[in-house]
Amino acid sequence: MRIEAQKYLRDISQAVDRLATFTSGKRFEDYQADALLRAATERQFEIIGEALGQLARLDPAVASRVSDHRRIIAFRNVLIHGYADIDHRLVWDIVQARLPQLSDEVATLLAEV
Repeated sequence: MRIEAQKYLRDISQAVDRLATFTSGKRFEDYQADALLRAATERQFEIIGEALGQLARLDPAVASRVSDHRRIIAFRNVLIHGYADIDHRLVWDIVQARLPQLSDEVATLLAEV
C-alpha cells in the first residue's frame, strides 16, 4: 500500500476516534442542543469523506474495501454543499450505527501495512 494511502487511512481513523470522543455519553438531545458539538461532528465527517475521496482516486482497490465508501463520500458532499438542510437525526444515527464498522475496517486496512 502506498504511503499516501496509509496517510488517508490514518486521517480517517483519527477522525473516527475524535467522533467517538466527542459523542461519548451524549444523547441526540445533547447533540441537537449543542452547536459546538454539531460543528465538530460535521467537521470530522467532512474529513472522513474527503480522505476517503482522495483515497478512492489514489487507490480505488483499497477504498473499495471500505463498506459504502461512495455513500460516505456523498455524505461529505451533503455536509459541505447542503449545510443549510442538514438532517441532524441522520448525522446522529450515522454516529451511532455506522462508525464502529468504519473504525474496524480502517483498522484492518492499517494493520496490513
